Amino acid sequence: MKGIMLQGTSSDVGKSVLCTALCRIFSRKEMKIVPFKSQNMSNNSYVTIDGKEIGRAQGIQAEAAKVEASVYMNPILLKPRSDRDSEVVRFGVSYESLSGKDYRQVFYEKGIETIKQSLTELEKNFDYLVIEGAGSPVEINLNDREIVNMKVAELADVPVILVADIDRGGVFASIVGTLSLLSKEERRRVVGVIINKFRGDESLFASGVEWIEKNTGVKVVGVVPHIGDLTIEGEDSLSMKNQFTNSKGEIDIAVIDLPYVSNYTDLEPFRFEDDVSIRFVSDKNQLGTPDAIIIPGTKSTFHDLAFIKDRGLAELIQRCVTKGVHLIGLCGGYQMLGKTLVDKAGTDTGVKGATVEGLNIAPLFTYFQDKKTTIRSTGNLVRPVNGIEKLKGFEIHLGQTSFLEKDTEPFLMVNGKEEGVYLDGGQIIGTYFHHLFHNDQWRTYWLNGLREKKGLTLRENRNLQGERDLSYERLADHVEKAIDVEYLLSTLENWTKQNVN
Repeated sequence: MKGIMLQGTSSDVGKSVLCTALCRIFSRKEMKIVPFKSQNMSNNSYVTIDGKEIGRAQGIQAEAAKVEASVYMNPILLKPRSDRDSEVVRFGVSYESLSGKDYRQVFYEKGIETIKQSLTELEKNFDYLVIEGAGSPVEINLNDREIVNMKVAELADVPVILVADIDRGGVFASIVGTLSLLSKEERRRVVGVIINKFRGDESLFASGVEWIEKNTGVKVVGVVPHIGDLTIEGEDSLSMKNQFTNSKGEIDIAVIDLPYVSNYTDLEPFRFEDDVSIRFVSDKNQLGTPDAIIIPGTKSTFHDLAFIKDRGLAELIQRCVTKGVHLIGLCGGYQMLGKTLVDKAGTDTGVKGATVEGLNIAPLFTYFQDKKTTIRSTGNLVRPVNGIEKLKGFEIHLGQTSFLEKDTEPFLMVNGKEEGVYLDGGQIIGTYFHHLFHNDQWRTYWLNGLREKKGLTLRENRNLQGERDLSYERLADHVEKAIDVEYLLSTLENWTKQNVN
């Protein structure tokens, strides 16, 4: 395979979005293109069609490339469980949990083997790679055993484009500093620079482009203007929070800001509802009396439940519910709604049989086992509304939840089995279904219930699912106008290993 790799001068420079754009640009040229990121660190997962887990960014890039996502596109996914250790997901399946030190010392050779196997598998069906790096390629203290930046470029033998974020400032220093810290062989692999997230009059940066090319000898492949309002998910929780910073809608939704939040893209659709305000709440003094509370998913239910209690939020959430505030618990948030949680296998706490009391809002009992459920699901609403009968989503969880009271009403029926909980006419809902709010008709129905309660105008359904593919097109158009695509194509077609010798 031939290909191109995007590496950044730091984290959050926009590599994921640019890779997504390139996937769609190359796909439109009828190239057999596939995204690849050897190792992703995120609690934001994408479930493949065969029920495996990869980083959400590569799932999105696969959609942009118009191909079905597979585990070979992101063979290693690190899901942080604490500040010191992460669950290692290899080829979409939980491998083991390791500390950062053990991962570097114990997993390195297995990681190299995993990457080689993935590239071999991808080459069977694709001709071109768009590879995404992680963080910076010049983390000196880590580079002797890194498996996500220049080592991957070497294994795949592809040229590298360096991406720098001008919006955060220091763009010249970040580019020159990164290039100067690369080894000679690595430096020869860098064939271009992309300046990302530019705001203002691009003509004012012409001298900057000239300076970079003159002083580094590297071509500036393009200056990409900042783009917003895309119905494409961000990769990390910081990006998501920044997107909600200025939301000032009339509908006030408080999201409990869990330390180990997972699959925060459950909240993405609210970005495009202009009358909805999302607040991230991490302390009892911030909660107030919102129209609705959402407890999102988490990689560590026991840890984040303790966080809610320690911050004084548990009692206030219960009090809000008695006042009629709507409450939705998603995955780990659903588990927290119950009466009792038991870590039967010790998978969450490390202590077999550890038992804690939940928020005691719903009559639920959850036990945690050592086998994870990962599956795309379709469920039938127990109470169909406005002609809405089915919801689509995906499940990623260790816990199994059951009812403590026989007359408890489930939210959905999935393959003949009860799923979730539906209490007080829908004021309280709990479900293992991630992407609940991505079901456009149901999201509109739920929000209209809040609007009606406040005397606000009801809204028509917005088809965000239909807009998603249009966003890929819009992003591709935006980036294609800003960069020298012909240069990228020529470089990847003509690249040979002798370029770095």
